[in-house]
Amino acid sequence: MTQNDNTVSMREGEELDVKVIDTVLKDNISGLEGKPDIRQFKGGHSNLTYAIAYKNCELVLRRPPHGTKPKSGHSMIREYKVMNALKPVFSAVPETFFYMSGEGSPLGAEFYVMERVAGVSLGKKLPSSWGFGEKETNKLGVAFFQKLIDLHNVDYKAAGLGDFGKPEGYVERQILGWNRRYERVITDDVEDYQDVRKWLEDNMPADNAKSSVLHGDYRLDNAILCADNPYEVKAILDWEISALGDPLMDLGNTLAYWTEANDPAGMQMMVMQPSTAPGMPTRAEIVEMYAKQTGLNCDKFAYYYIYGLFRNAVIIQQIYYRYKMGQSKNPAFANFGHSVNLLGNLARKNIEMSQIG
Repeated sequence: MTQNDNTVSMREGEELDVKVIDTVLKDNISGLEGKPDIRQFKGGHSNLTYAIAYKNCELVLRRPPHGTKPKSGHSMIREYKVMNALKPVFSAVPETFFYMSGEGSPLGAEFYVMERVAGVSLGKKLPSSWGFGEKETNKLGVAFFQKLIDLHNVDYKAAGLGDFGKPEGYVERQILGWNRRYERVITDDVEDYQDVRKWLEDNMPADNAKSSVLHGDYRLDNAILCADNPYEVKAILDWEISALGDPLMDLGNTLAYWTEANDPAGMQMMVMQPSTAPGMPTRAEIVEMYAKQTGLNCDKFAYYYIYGLFRNAVIIQQIYYRYKMGQSKNPAFANFGHSVNLLGNLARKNIEMSQIG
């Protein structure tokens, strides 16, 4: 199995100056040889991510998007700090090299640089060359969620992340925060989902007694798998909204992305990872596995799943708002309003089916 390349030429309006990048990288990383070849990762709809190849080294640069950004989103120092601290105790993170703040940055924005981890990153389908049957596919899915359990079991204080955030009150901050963010970016072609937002506020559970490091965007397409052993997760990427808090909120976010083969057609259109492959564990099976291994009570998990669905809608709407305001020219964002309504309606439907409230 070989490493797949998921890069494209730099998009219009998002180009990096090769001369500037070469200078700043060589000033901060010793031993780089030759001139860099810079390409842009085609995945990801939030931060801008670039592959930078030298003769003897492959790097990744991450920076925030252009245009309007949520106050607490797109924090490069947050990603940089959590990966640095986790690396000694949770191996599935890339090695980081340096961070530069926005003040005086040659890019006009903060950014950081990390290694490019060799391996396989997955898209919507498993590679046919793997020849996986249902048994192998199930093993892959279980291994992926085991890595999330491992992350939630990290002693974050011992790892030096005791000051990374305030876990107390995390549930309330998330619900009220995402509701406010949605209000700020509503466009005339999406619903306001006031009923969903009110239900989330009225039915908030208390914070779980256990607090963990939360990834916030845990998906198979954010993972690098070992090319020789795809059951080994070599790296988890995109830590921009990581935090300390209730681990069930993180699981809810993760399973809101985990589309199953029998989910509505609208959800199938938004699949980003091979969660629909025959043999993949279902959301119910994952919750059961998670509860059994962590000892956490998941009886009212429907709330966390509904929260995850609506949070996804808000994230997509924030991106769509930037597109509508002309702050992004990426044509992939043109139909995001439709996805927002699909997710909002699915959250509403799950509220109607839940036994909460």
